[in-house]
Amino acid sequence: MRFSRKTLGIPYAVFLLLFVVAPLLVLFYYAFTNGQGEFTLRNLTDFFTDPNTLGTLFYSFALALTTTAVCLLLAYPTAYILTTGRLKKNTVLIMIFIMPMWINFSLRITALKEILDLIEGNLAYHPFLNSVIGMTYDFLPFMILPIYNTLAKMDASLIEAAKDLGANDRHAFLRVTLPLSLPGIISGVSMVLLPAMTNYVVLDMLYNSTYIMGSLIGSYFSAYNWNGGSMIALILLGIICIFNIINDDDRGETAKAGGALL
Repeated sequence: MRFSRKTLGIPYAVFLLLFVVAPLLVLFYYAFTNGQGEFTLRNLTDFFTDPNTLGTLFYSFALALTTTAVCLLLAYPTAYILTTGRLKKNTVLIMIFIMPMWINFSLRITALKEILDLIEGNLAYHPFLNSVIGMTYDFLPFMILPIYNTLAKMDASLIEAAKDLGANDRHAFLRVTLPLSLPGIISGVSMVLLPAMTNYVVLDMLYNSTYIMGSLIGSYFSAYNWNGGSMIALILLGIICIFNIINDDDRGETAKAGGALL
C-alpha cells in the first residue's frame, strides 16, 4: 500500500489542530471575553493600566536581559577557547557543560540554593542577584552550545587570510570571527532571553518570589481569573512573536554580511 505525501501529513495536521490551533483559540476566547462570555477589551486595558502587571513585565525584562548578558559574557569566551584552544578531549569538555542538563532540574536548583544559603545566609537579602545566578546556572548550556557549533564550523582559513593581509589577533577576531559567529549568538540569546522571562520555578525554589510573568499568569489562573491570565499570556506570546520576527531578520542580514565577507 502506497501513501502520498498528503496522506503522511495527516497525523501532523491533526496534531497541530489539537495541540496548537485549538489551545490558541481557547486562549483568544478567554482573553477577549469576560466572566459571562461577553466580548470585551477590558482585559487588554487592565494590563496596560495596572501598575502590578506593568511592573512585573519590566522586572521580567530586566531579569531576562541581565541573565542573557551574563550568559553571553560567560558562554562566548568558553566556546571560543573550546574551538580555538589546543585542548585535548574537547568532546569531553563539551559533555561537562551538557551533563547538568541530564540531572533533574529540581535537584540542581536545590543544590544551588544550599550553596547560596551557605554563602549569604538569607537569600531574601539579594533577590535580583540570586535570580540572575539561578537563571544563569540553568540556561548557560543553551548559550554555549549554539555559539560553539557556529565557531566550530567556521573556516579557519579565513583567520589565516586576515592575518596574511596584516590583521593582528584582535582585528581578526573583531572583523572576521565575531561577525561570522553572530548566528550562534542570536540563537543563544533567543534560547535564553524568552524562557528567562517566564521561568518562575527557579525564583520560587530560591526564595518564593512571584515577580516575573510566568508566576503572574499562574496566579491569575489559580484565582480562577482565566480571562485576565489569558490576556497576559496572549500579550507575552505577541512579544515573543515580535522578537522572533526581528531575530529572523537579523539572521538574514547576518547571512548576507557573511556572504559579503566571504
